[in-house]
Amino acid sequence: MIQKKPLVTDTYTADPSVKVFDDKLYIYPSHDRDIDVENNDNGDQYDMVDYHVYVMEDTEHLPKDCGKVLDVKDVPWATRQVWAPDCTKKGDTYYFVFPARDKDDKFRIGIATSKSPSGPFKPEANYIQGTYSIDPCVFVDDDGSQYLGFGGIWGGQLDKYRNHVYDEANKEPEGDELAVCGKIAKFNDDMLSIAESPRDLVILDENGEPLKGKDHERRYFEAPCIFKRNGIYYFSYSTGDTHNICYATSDNVYGPYTYRGVLLKPVLGWTNHHYAVEFKGKWYLFYHDCELSKGVNQKRNIKFTELNFNADGTIQTVEDLVKL
Repeated sequence: MIQKKPLVTDTYTADPSVKVFDDKLYIYPSHDRDIDVENNDNGDQYDMVDYHVYVMEDTEHLPKDCGKVLDVKDVPWATRQVWAPDCTKKGDTYYFVFPARDKDDKFRIGIATSKSPSGPFKPEANYIQGTYSIDPCVFVDDDGSQYLGFGGIWGGQLDKYRNHVYDEANKEPEGDELAVCGKIAKFNDDMLSIAESPRDLVILDENGEPLKGKDHERRYFEAPCIFKRNGIYYFSYSTGDTHNICYATSDNVYGPYTYRGVLLKPVLGWTNHHYAVEFKGKWYLFYHDCELSKGVNQKRNIKFTELNFNADGTIQTVEDLVKL
């Protein structure tokens, strides 16, 4: 198995989501540009404009580039910054889910469709009404119900919202204020709209109390991933400025989720983003770092490794040892 090495070396890729379609692994990353832009907390250095899809026949061979599948200039409602996407399938249609800034410069979640998992994808005329922020992830439950998770603070604007209303004056909670929560909403059958107002993905500590704003080692920042194993729902996410990928568990897709530990330790580069997927009886963790660019934050590369579970359902922590 190819392990902890960049999977794509001819361009920069980041934020992988990964799905199994047709007994193959399809990777849906964001596409970093080879540009030099000053870093800031608003994320202006991540000025992505298009998406490529990659397919892996197995875990022994490098992925194949399926080509460009969507460009921001072809999305009627979007203006810039197409960041971390995901993809899902219902019936004979594939739904590519992605964030971008709208004409008011607010992040929204959009949908594009195709009859092939490798695209190209045709975008809908408007974003999913009721959505905001970044980092969409789609979870399909055992009964076929599909759920949209999303949200990222700072550049992703989630901390600017209260009760789904944007206010520039809002800030990330501090001290004993409750931390910002990621969001989840069930899709309607049409897969183009959500059936409810987004709910909070609440993370509880060991005492059953919601995490506080001061708890930067454990609180939610961005990059949600929801998956299920042996009847347990897992919600994993990035802590952002402390650079962990953490995870929490629940017996309900809506939560609340109880914090369990660190899934992936900090990697080379500022961001830490991941996806967990089961393939042919094994679990794998896809993620990114900045090995190819030797630490340039906006020039990242995707990697993967095996993900191992303990008998009690907890996950063995992964560490990538590549450092500057």
